[in-house]
Amino acid sequence: MEEATKKPVEILIEQYAESHQNPVNEVIHFICVPVIMWTFLGLFWSVHPLLAVAVSLLALVYYFTLSMSLCIGMTVMSAVMLGILYALPANWVLPLSIVVFVIAWIGQFIGHYLEGKKPSFFEDVRFLLIGPLFVLGFLYRKCQFPL
Repeated sequence: MEEATKKPVEILIEQYAESHQNPVNEVIHFICVPVIMWTFLGLFWSVHPLLAVAVSLLALVYYFTLSMSLCIGMTVMSAVMLGILYALPANWVLPLSIVVFVIAWIGQFIGHYLEGKKPSFFEDVRFLLIGPLFVLGFLYRKCQFPL
């Protein structure tokens, strides 16, 4: 598809994908990106559950500006992640989020070491929000859902 006919979200996902070509790095990202998203929500949840909900809603507003379809998927992902946090004993959320956060980021950096390219967010912090769309976009394409 020509650049002029692509949606902004497709361009962002393609730019993100440029540093995620190695198949091992892709698998690591498909696992670690949602996990990191969950840990970020967990860190906010540990301050106050409504803060995690508010952060999710702000991200969803951004996703809505990019793609209604992907926003729906991210809404489901966010709801599941918040539901898991709700189900956990309150005193587990912070320590579990920190430990899983560190492990998932180690995985990410191993993936980028194998890739031979630095993480996309070093160039543009927006890519911290595009990473989950990269994963979800892959699933959408497999299921032939529109982006």
